Amino acid sequence: MHRRPGSIAPCLRAGALALLALVVPCGAIAQPQPDGVEVRKSRLLLLPASTVERTSAQQYSQLMRAAAQKGALNTDRREVERLRNIARSLIPHAARFNADAERWRWEVNLIHSPNVNAFCMPGGKIAFFSGLLDALALSDDEVAAVMGHEIAHALLEHGRARMSEQLLKTIGISVAAMMLNLGQVSTELLARAADLTLTLPFSRRHETDADLAGMELAARAGFDPRAAAAVWRKMQRLAAQRSAGSPSQRARGELPQFLSTHPSHEARIRDIEASLPKVLPLYDAARRQ
Repeated sequence: MHRRPGSIAPCLRAGALALLALVVPCGAIAQPQPDGVEVRKSRLLLLPASTVERTSAQQYSQLMRAAAQKGALNTDRREVERLRNIARSLIPHAARFNADAERWRWEVNLIHSPNVNAFCMPGGKIAFFSGLLDALALSDDEVAAVMGHEIAHALLEHGRARMSEQLLKTIGISVAAMMLNLGQVSTELLARAADLTLTLPFSRRHETDADLAGMELAARAGFDPRAAAAVWRKMQRLAAQRSAGSPSQRARGELPQFLSTHPSHEARIRDIEASLPKVLPLYDAARRQ
């Protein structure tokens, strides 16, 4: 097929406008629930879910191999089993927020590291760092709150949205409009976008929605959703301790990665407590079963 000179630019503009129509309106749409919390699901989803999940699985495998080579992977079998048992309780309820979760190949691993962090990558790839469990002395209810929060990010496709955003920033909106089939997006570029989903904080809206959806997952699984507020109070104390520590302590991490999120501790706790009336009945029902 031959194009007239100058015909490419209008096509680029048309593609860009079509892409902007998809992306710009509000970034998210309401995720309706007959009961429980109300959260939003990302709309900035230029990349197919299958591509994001495949890339995330590759990144996750690389992280686990690196941890294994350092002798830091799943060194505490009791803690590993505790994490996996909690995950087994949460996962059956994941499809309420994302039907695709029923086909995900879930994994849960523990990395021995002082990092105060945990994550769930797209496709259900979960990792906890021992520093998070140790520094906060998390109970099972509190682990469920953290894990539910991280799973919620994956269910609401926050990582997929952030990868899409990074691709837009890297290759430009006009080029992205022409590359929606991803035939020309390099593996290296996708890997870089996946890396950024682990290193950049989510937005305020994403964090709030993940808090609330995570509470619902925990409540439906029979874990006390009030533990979510308890976790953030512990986080708040830890951040204060590190901020007041010596220069060497601050250099090692004044603000742990898991704490590097936009909402303030007070705002998060306030939002969590305001939503408790929506999830406590679910917790009570789960305990009666």
